[in-house]
Amino acid sequence: MKDKTIDYLLRATWIAVAKMYNEEASKKGSTMATGFALLNIDPEEGTPSTSLGPKMGMEATSLSRTLRSMEDKGLIVRKKNPEDGRSVLIQLTDFGKEMRIFSKQVVLKFDEAVHREINQEDLDTFSRVAQTIMDLINNKKIYKKQIPSK
Repeated sequence: MKDKTIDYLLRATWIAVAKMYNEEASKKGSTMATGFALLNIDPEEGTPSTSLGPKMGMEATSLSRTLRSMEDKGLIVRKKNPEDGRSVLIQLTDFGKEMRIFSKQVVLKFDEAVHREINQEDLDTFSRVAQTIMDLINNKKIYKKQIPSK
């Protein structure tokens, strides 16, 4: 693996994780995106739709499609936000709460399996490396915006 780029390792690993999650989700007629959304919606209070996209790192169109599918499957309902009449609260139905528990179990099972196989020191190093990569990207330290030349 010495000849593989960091980008390749990140992408290949994430693709494998996403495939695994989608296989598990499909057992309940769901998808990874739906499971991820379920985990990001407050099960008691609901979550404003405007904060859900940034929380999940999803574009508005993808989120809208996911929410529409979740609504069609009876996982969520949209209600007027009592604290802000301009926004909508996404709330889980009883079925949505049940599927949220399933999604959480899937994520925790993966987490436990990784913890069984990888020692804490290596996991801490992985966490620091991942955080550093995110900081490099978020602080635009890799590709700085360039002023177009005239």
